[in-house]
Amino acid sequence: DIFDTLIVGSKTSTGAIRRPRDNAPVHDVNSDKIRCNQDLIAATEVVSVTAGSRVGFSLDTGTAKTVFHQGPAAMYLGKAPGDVRKWDGSGASWFKIAHWGAVFQPKFTFIAFAEKEFYADIPASVPSGEYLLRIEHVGLHLTGQPEFFISCAQIKITSGGTGTPSYVSIPGYVSKTDPGLMVDIYWPVPTSYTVSLQDPTLCKKLTSRRYLDQPHTEVKLRRAA
Repeated sequence: DIFDTLIVGSKTSTGAIRRPRDNAPVHDVNSDKIRCNQDLIAATEVVSVTAGSRVGFSLDTGTAKTVFHQGPAAMYLGKAPGDVRKWDGSGASWFKIAHWGAVFQPKFTFIAFAEKEFYADIPASVPSGEYLLRIEHVGLHLTGQPEFFISCAQIKITSGGTGTPSYVSIPGYVSKTDPGLMVDIYWPVPTSYTVSLQDPTLCKKLTSRRYLDQPHTEVKLRRAA
């Protein structure tokens, strides 16, 4: 699965995506590939986004494919020191803005499972500048062997604020031994679940299908800035 399209308001961009050439997951959380994936095709543009507006990613655009494996998803921003086109994502420059965990009624499942589009709001307090917007979905179908499906988009945030996020480095933001990555999702059936790297300063904890409900009837609403 490849998150191959950036959504900003009513517009989409494939040129802003640093697109992996295939859908193979990343396994090593200590590898630089955990930032934006591996064997990448360079992005060709930087998309302007107003702080406070909604952004999203679409999976395998033009197909019926959705998230195929059970597991959490999250969205991060990484602040580039200058021109984002020249930045590899290194350093303590990343912070989470949203994540999607698990629900337990009427049965245990992950919110991201079988979804195609994911949306989050750029916090209004985020400083202006050029960023990598990163989405990850972690497949937990092989117990003890988490699989990371990742994409990064090049964006420029305008009309930003003066917020000071809690920055982390990628790699370094999670450990392979984190309980949220090592959990057996089959037996015993989990009755609780904690997403790794819990709630940095500007993160929205999306524990319901807030931006995912009724994808066929609410696309226009969810894409509105």
